[in-house]
Amino acid sequence: MAKVRNQRQMLSDEELAQLVGLVKKVDSVELKATVPADDQRAAVSSLDLDPIEAQIRQVFFFDTPDLTLDKHGVVVRARRVQGRTGDTVVKLRPIEPADLPDTVRKSPWFGVEVDAMPGGYVCSGSMKGVVDPAHVRDAVGGKRAIRKLFSKEQRAFFATHAPEGVELDDLSVLGPIFVLKLKRVPEGFARKLTAEMWLYPDNSRVLELSTKCKPTEAFQVAAHARAFLTEKGIDLGAQQQTKTRTALDLLVKSL
Repeated sequence: MAKVRNQRQMLSDEELAQLVGLVKKVDSVELKATVPADDQRAAVSSLDLDPIEAQIRQVFFFDTPDLTLDKHGVVVRARRVQGRTGDTVVKLRPIEPADLPDTVRKSPWFGVEVDAMPGGYVCSGSMKGVVDPAHVRDAVGGKRAIRKLFSKEQRAFFATHAPEGVELDDLSVLGPIFVLKLKRVPEGFARKLTAEMWLYPDNSRVLELSTKCKPTEAFQVAAHARAFLTEKGIDLGAQQQTKTRTALDLLVKSL
């Protein structure tokens, strides 16, 4: 299953065929592109994004100091969100949807999604949950057990896929990362576009633009989005950055 590579490369015919087959097995597709730091101000202006309207999020990851979970394709995360309930996720990637047991696949809290960026894609499965934001604050402050942030289904999913001997309460807190998230329907696109600005502890930032769609319309929406963003002067051939990968690499240094 293809992962994000050098973004100036195109998918091979074989990879494209794999992607066509894969999207038939998933629940949703999210089309993403990151904007180079030098172009972010221009992108915000061309898309008429107002940061004052953005929702503030505080993101925490949980892993070992040597990123054992990450090396095994497991992501554990909790978020505090301005003005709403917090959320948690235990994510596995990459996955083959056909390999998932029916008990997991049919859970209303579980979803399978393809994240596609220029030049690459990855399929992931996420067991989601909701959480009181105050409980997240207590857990990252050492006043509440980390496992208590996650539902019974999430803990079972973690136990199945985490490396042997790694428990939720043994994990280190990585974060927070502050995120500004804004959703709007820009003129000329006719679909909801999400902009996320991730602000990292080394003062770097990632601006990601994304839109979600049904698997049956993925390639049509991708062509539409590509034309729209290119018209707005956004270079889709630029090197792409994944938010989580960048966050983990930076946050683990603080340990």
